[in-house]
Amino acid sequence: MIRVLIADDIKILRQGLEAILSLDSDIEIVGLAADGDEAYRLAAKLQPDVVLMDMRMPVYDGEYGTRKIKEVFPDIKVLILTTFDDDENISKAMSGGADGYLLKETDNATVIGSVKAAASGVAVFGGSAAAAIQRRFSEKNSDSGIYRRQDGVTLTARELDIIRLITDGCDNKEISARLFLAEGTVRNNISRMLEKLGLKDRTQLAVYAVKNNLV
Repeated sequence: MIRVLIADDIKILRQGLEAILSLDSDIEIVGLAADGDEAYRLAAKLQPDVVLMDMRMPVYDGEYGTRKIKEVFPDIKVLILTTFDDDENISKAMSGGADGYLLKETDNATVIGSVKAAASGVAVFGGSAAAAIQRRFSEKNSDSGIYRRQDGVTLTARELDIIRLITDGCDNKEISARLFLAEGTVRNNISRMLEKLGLKDRTQLAVYAVKNNLV
Protein backbone atom coordinates (compact mmCIF):
# COMPACT_ATOMS: atom_id res chain seq x y z
CA MET A 1 0.00 0.00 0.00
CA ILE A 2 1.34 3.43 -1.01
CA ARG A 3 0.62 6.05 1.63
CA VAL A 4 0.01 9.50 0.11
CA LEU A 5 -0.24 12.99 1.59
CA ILE A 6 -1.87 15.70 -0.58
CA ALA A 7 -0.89 19.37 -0.23
CA ASP A 8 -2.93 22.02 -2.04
CA ASP A 9 -4.36 25.31 -0.80
CA ILE A 10 -7.68 24.85 -2.64
CA LYS A 11 -9.96 22.56 -0.65
CA ILE A 12 -11.97 21.27 -3.59
CA LEU A 13 -8.78 20.27 -5.41
CA ARG A 14 -7.47 18.44 -2.33
CA GLN A 15 -10.72 16.56 -2.08
CA GLY A 16 -10.81 15.89 -5.81
CA LEU A 17 -7.32 14.42 -5.79
CA GLU A 18 -8.20 12.36 -2.75
CA ALA A 19 -11.22 10.93 -4.58
CA ILE A 20 -9.21 10.18 -7.73
CA LEU A 21 -6.29 8.50 -5.99
CA SER A 22 -8.55 6.55 -3.63
CA LEU A 23 -9.99 4.73 -6.65
CA ASP A 24 -6.75 2.75 -6.85
CA SER A 25 -6.57 -0.11 -4.38
CA ASP A 26 -2.79 0.29 -4.02
CA ILE A 27 -3.04 3.87 -2.74
CA GLU A 28 -4.13 5.14 0.68
CA ILE A 29 -4.61 8.86 1.37
CA VAL A 30 -3.27 9.47 4.87
CA GLY A 31 -3.58 13.26 5.09
CA LEU A 32 -4.50 16.58 3.48
CA ALA A 33 -2.53 19.82 3.88
CA ALA A 34 -3.33 23.40 2.89
CA ASP A 35 0.24 24.77 2.66
CA GLY A 36 3.89 23.78 2.71
CA ASP A 37 4.31 24.04 6.47
CA GLU A 38 1.29 21.86 7.19
CA ALA A 39 2.57 19.40 4.61
CA TYR A 40 5.89 19.20 6.45
CA ARG A 41 4.27 18.79 9.86
CA LEU A 42 1.90 16.09 8.62
CA ALA A 43 4.73 14.32 6.81
CA ALA A 44 6.68 14.23 10.07
CA LYS A 45 3.67 12.80 11.89
CA LEU A 46 2.27 10.42 9.26
CA GLN A 47 5.42 9.36 7.38
CA PRO A 48 3.78 8.96 3.95
CA ASP A 49 5.55 7.31 1.04
CA VAL A 50 4.66 10.14 -1.36
CA VAL A 51 3.66 13.79 -0.90
CA LEU A 52 1.69 15.23 -3.81
CA MET A 53 2.63 18.92 -3.54
CA ASP A 54 1.27 22.07 -5.19
CA MET A 55 3.87 24.80 -5.81
CA ARG A 56 2.03 28.07 -5.24
CA MET A 57 0.32 28.21 -1.87
CA PRO A 58 -0.04 31.21 0.47
CA VAL A 59 2.49 31.87 3.26
CA TYR A 60 4.33 28.53 3.05
CA ASP A 61 4.55 27.41 -0.57
CA GLY A 62 5.51 24.14 -2.21
CA GLU A 63 9.18 25.04 -2.41
CA TYR A 64 9.28 25.47 1.37
CA GLY A 65 7.38 22.25 2.00
CA THR A 66 9.46 20.23 -0.43
CA ARG A 67 12.77 21.50 0.93
CA LYS A 68 11.80 20.90 4.58
CA ILE A 69 10.52 17.40 3.90
CA LYS A 70 13.53 16.34 1.82
CA GLU A 71 16.02 17.80 4.30
CA VAL A 72 14.57 15.92 7.27
CA PHE A 73 12.96 12.90 5.57
CA PRO A 74 14.93 12.23 2.36
CA ASP A 75 13.20 8.88 1.81
CA ILE A 76 9.78 10.51 1.45
CA LYS A 77 9.12 11.17 -2.23
CA VAL A 78 7.76 14.60 -3.16
CA LEU A 79 5.86 14.78 -6.45
CA ILE A 80 4.97 18.31 -7.58
CA LEU A 81 1.50 18.73 -9.11
CA THR A 82 0.92 22.31 -10.23
CA THR A 83 -0.42 24.53 -13.01
CA PHE A 84 2.94 26.27 -13.58
CA ASP A 85 5.63 25.00 -15.95
CA ASP A 86 7.85 28.11 -16.00
CA ASP A 87 11.59 27.87 -15.39
CA GLU A 88 11.38 29.65 -12.02
CA ASN A 89 8.95 27.18 -10.45
CA ILE A 90 10.68 24.16 -11.97
CA SER A 91 14.03 25.38 -10.67
CA LYS A 92 12.60 25.99 -7.19
CA ALA A 93 11.08 22.52 -7.10
CA MET A 94 14.24 20.79 -8.27
CA SER A 95 16.56 22.73 -5.99
CA GLY A 96 14.28 21.77 -3.11
CA GLY A 97 14.77 18.10 -3.95
CA ALA A 98 11.48 17.24 -5.69
CA ASP A 99 11.28 13.71 -7.11
CA GLY A 100 9.02 14.68 -9.98
CA TYR A 101 7.03 17.47 -11.61
CA LEU A 102 3.57 17.16 -13.17
CA LEU A 103 1.00 19.66 -14.41
CA LYS A 104 -2.59 19.65 -13.20
CA GLU A 105 -3.75 19.18 -16.79
CA THR A 106 -2.40 15.62 -16.50
CA ASP A 107 -5.09 12.94 -16.85
CA ASN A 108 -6.14 10.93 -13.81
CA ALA A 109 -4.53 7.66 -14.91
CA THR A 110 -1.17 9.39 -15.41
CA VAL A 111 -1.34 11.01 -11.98
CA ILE A 112 -2.02 7.62 -10.38
CA GLY A 113 0.79 6.00 -12.37
CA SER A 114 3.16 8.81 -11.48
CA VAL A 115 2.45 8.44 -7.77
CA LYS A 116 3.27 4.74 -8.05
CA ALA A 117 6.42 5.46 -10.05
CA ALA A 118 7.60 8.06 -7.53
CA ALA A 119 6.99 5.64 -4.67
CA SER A 120 9.22 3.08 -6.40
CA GLY A 121 12.03 5.59 -6.80
CA VAL A 122 11.47 6.63 -10.42
CA ALA A 123 11.71 10.37 -11.16
CA VAL A 124 8.61 11.56 -13.02
CA PHE A 125 8.47 14.64 -15.28
CA GLY A 126 5.41 14.94 -17.45
CA GLY A 127 4.31 16.77 -20.57
CA SER A 128 5.33 20.37 -21.03
CA ALA A 129 7.17 20.33 -17.70
CA ALA A 130 9.56 17.72 -19.12
CA ALA A 131 9.97 19.82 -22.26
CA ALA A 132 10.72 22.93 -20.19
CA ILE A 133 13.37 21.07 -18.19
CA GLN A 134 15.00 19.74 -21.36
CA ARG A 135 14.89 23.18 -22.96
CA ARG A 136 16.48 24.82 -19.94
CA PHE A 137 19.21 22.21 -19.79
CA SER A 138 19.90 22.55 -23.54
CA GLU A 139 20.05 26.35 -23.32
CA LYS A 140 22.43 26.13 -20.38
CA ASN A 141 24.80 23.90 -22.35
CA SER A 142 24.56 25.89 -25.58
CA ASP A 143 25.42 29.10 -23.76
CA SER A 144 28.63 27.60 -22.37
CA GLY A 145 31.75 27.28 -24.49
CA ILE A 146 34.36 24.56 -24.27
CA TYR A 147 37.57 25.38 -22.42
CA ARG A 148 40.72 24.13 -24.14
CA ARG A 149 44.14 24.47 -22.55
CA GLN A 150 47.35 24.82 -24.58
CA ASP A 151 48.44 21.31 -23.59
CA GLY A 152 45.25 19.91 -25.11
CA VAL A 153 43.27 19.38 -21.89
CA THR A 154 39.63 20.30 -22.45
CA LEU A 155 36.60 20.88 -20.24
CA THR A 156 33.15 20.24 -21.65
CA ALA A 157 30.18 22.60 -21.37
CA ARG A 158 28.73 20.44 -18.60
CA GLU A 159 32.02 20.45 -16.68
CA LEU A 160 32.20 24.24 -16.96
CA ASP A 161 28.67 24.53 -15.56
CA ILE A 162 29.66 22.34 -12.61
CA ILE A 163 32.83 24.38 -11.98
CA ARG A 164 30.86 27.63 -11.92
CA LEU A 165 28.43 26.22 -9.37
CA ILE A 166 31.29 24.89 -7.22
CA THR A 167 32.79 28.38 -7.27
CA ASP A 168 29.41 29.74 -6.16
CA GLY A 169 29.63 27.47 -3.11
CA CYS A 170 27.14 24.81 -4.19
CA ASP A 171 27.49 21.27 -2.86
CA ASN A 172 26.89 18.18 -5.01
CA LYS A 173 23.20 17.98 -4.13
CA GLU A 174 22.61 21.60 -5.12
CA ILE A 175 24.55 21.15 -8.36
CA SER A 176 22.53 18.03 -9.10
CA ALA A 177 19.27 19.92 -8.66
CA ARG A 178 20.28 22.96 -10.68
CA LEU A 179 21.65 21.00 -13.65
CA PHE A 180 19.11 18.14 -13.44
CA LEU A 181 21.84 15.54 -13.04
CA ALA A 182 22.17 12.58 -10.69
CA GLU A 183 24.49 13.24 -7.75
CA GLY A 184 26.65 10.32 -8.91
CA THR A 185 27.07 12.01 -12.28
CA VAL A 186 28.15 15.23 -10.57
CA ARG A 187 30.70 13.36 -8.42
CA ASN A 188 32.08 11.52 -11.46
CA ASN A 189 32.44 14.77 -13.42
CA ILE A 190 34.28 16.45 -10.54
CA SER A 191 36.65 13.48 -10.14
CA ARG A 192 37.36 13.49 -13.88
CA MET A 193 38.08 17.24 -13.87
CA LEU A 194 40.44 16.95 -10.90
CA GLU A 195 42.32 14.19 -12.68
CA LYS A 196 42.51 16.08 -16.00
CA LEU A 197 43.68 19.31 -14.38
CA GLY A 198 46.03 17.69 -11.85
CA LEU A 199 44.20 19.15 -8.85
CA LYS A 200 43.55 17.64 -5.41
CA ASP A 201 40.10 18.85 -4.38
CA ARG A 202 37.15 21.11 -5.23
CA THR A 203 38.74 24.06 -3.43
CA GLN A 204 41.71 23.93 -5.79
CA LEU A 205 39.25 23.53 -8.65
CA ALA A 206 37.45 26.74 -7.65
CA VAL A 207 40.75 28.63 -7.37
CA TYR A 208 41.80 27.32 -10.78
CA ALA A 209 38.51 28.49 -12.28
CA VAL A 210 38.96 32.00 -10.92
CA LYS A 211 42.60 32.27 -12.01
CA ASN A 212 41.76 31.10 -15.53
CA ASN A 213 38.65 33.26 -15.95
CA LEU A 214 36.27 30.32 -16.14
CA VAL A 215 33.74 32.09 -13.90
